[in-house]
Amino acid sequence: MANLSIPAEERNLTPDEVAALDSRRHWGLTCQVIGGQFAFFAILITVWAGQDATYSPGWVHPMLYLDILTALLAVIFYFYGSHLKRGNLDFLD
Repeated sequence: MANLSIPAEERNLTPDEVAALDSRRHWGLTCQVIGGQFAFFAILITVWAGQDATYSPGWVHPMLYLDILTALLAVIFYFYGSHLKRGNLDFLD
């Protein structure tokens, strides 16, 4: 009898396809962790970005731009990792 907790498209995979699926999900978790680390540093950089936006003259705000880039990378890595990790979770039965 088929395991109904596994999605239908994953029930009849070959061992090579299972290894590729497992590798994809591990890369997804890695990307989610990297996204979380970028988010943590974006929150830390916010202190300096606020000061930079307040006191730097004109359009010269390097810490503000770094903070925006870091927050953008956090979002990109987290959602790309979630996309790679889609499907049945490894630890839930």
